Amino acid sequence: MMNFAVKFLTGLFLAGTILSGCITTNTAFTRVAPGIWRGVLELEHYNIPVRDRDTIFTLKEQFREGELPFNFEVTYLDDERFYVEIINGSERIRCDSIQYGRDRSAARDTFNIWFPEFASYLHAGVRGGVMQGEWVVTTKADYRIPFYAHAGRDYRFTSLNEPPVQDLTGNWATLFGIDQDEPERAIGEFRQDGNRLEGTFRTETGDYRFLEGTVQGRKFWLSCFDGAHAFLFSGSIQGDTLQGEFRSGKHYRTLWHAWKDPEFELGNPDSLSVLRPDAAPITFSLPNLEGATVSFPSPAFEDKIKILTIMGTWCPNCLDEQRFLVEYLKKNPTRADKMEVLSFAFERYPDTADAIAQLKRYKSRLEIPYEILYAGKADKKEAEKVFPALSQVLAFPTMIILDKQNKVRRIHTGFDGPATSRYPDFQREFNALMEQLVEE
Repeated sequence: MMNFAVKFLTGLFLAGTILSGCITTNTAFTRVAPGIWRGVLELEHYNIPVRDRDTIFTLKEQFREGELPFNFEVTYLDDERFYVEIINGSERIRCDSIQYGRDRSAARDTFNIWFPEFASYLHAGVRGGVMQGEWVVTTKADYRIPFYAHAGRDYRFTSLNEPPVQDLTGNWATLFGIDQDEPERAIGEFRQDGNRLEGTFRTETGDYRFLEGTVQGRKFWLSCFDGAHAFLFSGSIQGDTLQGEFRSGKHYRTLWHAWKDPEFELGNPDSLSVLRPDAAPITFSLPNLEGATVSFPSPAFEDKIKILTIMGTWCPNCLDEQRFLVEYLKKNPTRADKMEVLSFAFERYPDTADAIAQLKRYKSRLEIPYEILYAGKADKKEAEKVFPALSQVLAFPTMIILDKQNKVRRIHTGFDGPATSRYPDFQREFNALMEQLVEE
């Protein structure tokens, strides 16, 4: 018994020594330690001092269920100014909107990392190579998730390397919500390299963006934090199937099941929402961000291709779609002259003035050259009121394309963004359709 205690304490000492070595950073900084950090959102709050957290868990797995880890990098522009990049697999989200201050009562520096596109921020107190604070979503009532981070730690879930029992690379037919009445169909697209796992899930209403994680033996984990959503997937490999749990922030969790099936397909995004057989032509009259009314039909839209997007600033898939459209217009100026793009924003702000202010920030940051119209609250039924000609609005975003004669040529539900295998196909299909409509 004595030998066991000595070995355990020795192991704990070595773990603490290794960890203290991990957070050794360049001390020649004025605000926040530069380089890689490991952040954690506590979906379940643990009352353990930050300085002890990773030390406690290192001997076993270096993370706990209910903790959502992600990585970020601090880069200095000069002695005072720095920016932060959130890392999810191959994606890096640069955050320049940083407010820095000093909490005199706690004798520590504090700062906010803002995600202006999504109206959320990370607030943290900083002491040496440690941060502690919370992630706050301003469009939801009292939505806060505790957050902590350590400098110099480049692993996400764990630095352990237990040999995986299987390579998960490939496509997996998936059902989310198998514990609910109506499971949602999805396709998991995974890429595995040793213990490292990346990928996403495609659904009929969008994708779960860039996921990054690890496979350890029969267990695997994936996470994503982008300022709008906090996704945590955990699962186990059971023969030729996967069983897992999905958590979105602190408010939602469900079970999922996946298997290999080359015949499994999602619904065609161009046929999930259609025109009602007896529908009147699409019309609208809404204010732009300056308060001027934009109406259709009107002379401004004559002999133009019309692209109408149903979106919200809180929606990452909508952000991907808006970026795609902005880039397309930049690369195709001659076609852009023959197109009119309009975005119809459905927002989560209870106050219209706050929604308009957020839309102005969004439009400016993304350098959107076309009009954004405030269309109402973030609700699919509200979107159906603005577009009663549609059979239904299943997703934010939804894109409606009308030709020069105002005939609806395409209604595209959801958006397969750059994290998916379908994104290049969407680019080609969109380009081909625009080429056709310009020539007609």
